[in-house]
Amino acid sequence: MKSVSFLTDFYYNDLYPTLQKLEKKRRDLKHRIIFSAIASTAVFTALAYTLQSYYEFIIFIYIALMALLYKFMIKDYTHEFKMSVIKPLIHAIDKTMLYSSQTHVSNYFFEHSKLFEEADKLSGNDYVKGQIDGINIQFSDIHAQNKNQDSKGKESWDTIFQGLFIVADFNKHFYGETVVLPDSAQNSFGNVIGHWLQSKNAARGELVKMDNPEFEKEFVVYSSDQIEARYILSHSMMEKLLSFKNKSAHPIYVSFTGTHIYIAINYGKDLFEPSVFHSLLDYKVAMEYVKTLHLAIGIVEELKLNQKLWSKR
Repeated sequence: MKSVSFLTDFYYNDLYPTLQKLEKKRRDLKHRIIFSAIASTAVFTALAYTLQSYYEFIIFIYIALMALLYKFMIKDYTHEFKMSVIKPLIHAIDKTMLYSSQTHVSNYFFEHSKLFEEADKLSGNDYVKGQIDGINIQFSDIHAQNKNQDSKGKESWDTIFQGLFIVADFNKHFYGETVVLPDSAQNSFGNVIGHWLQSKNAARGELVKMDNPEFEKEFVVYSSDQIEARYILSHSMMEKLLSFKNKSAHPIYVSFTGTHIYIAINYGKDLFEPSVFHSLLDYKVAMEYVKTLHLAIGIVEELKLNQKLWSKR
């Protein structure tokens, strides 16, 4: 697979004329947004001052309208950025990969991964699908939310997960379900209390203790089949997952179920949306797009999914 340095050169060399054109549009758009925000704020401030008894309602309308206005104003710029920057970057890694800016990994795969509770609302975008060394892989941004209602009937939404969701073939059919989660309990409360809290998570299946201290520090493993879990999570696989976690620099969730490996990387934001307030020519901005795509598509090589270390049975 193409290296990060190759993709960085491609971003700045091959895409540079496109980036310059988009950068001019970004600056113009930023100025329009700032002007619209100032004008709208002045109007709604005057309304709130005049109609003080409707102050809370006016503030609510102001926030809702500003959000809609911003989304409307950036729509064309966002689409052009994705088609002229993100799509070519994906094809620079592998020309056979398919990309859709509007769709996402299906609800079925999200639920079948067993990584998170069932979501009341699932949205997402920037869907990528293809084959790497004969291994089917797909990924996209996912935002999973649950709806809450307080005693007064007021609704609110809580985020279950927001980030990159990856589905890839695994050269084995799993009879059980094995889930690898960030070990927040042990990191927060220490080994003894953390282990006790982990063991009480009955909905996840049986707690599986691994013989890799570093892996145990970062992750907690649950499975419906202890033997299969240890078979899957060999010393080599644990080292690869640790390496992948360090490269992502964000919490990762992994599961092995059916014939797939599922990986969710919690970024807490939509990854491939261009910022109106940061230059596309900024090195840090460029590297975020490059490294995220390289990380997702590189999962096949990173975890050696293309090597038939397991046979499907």
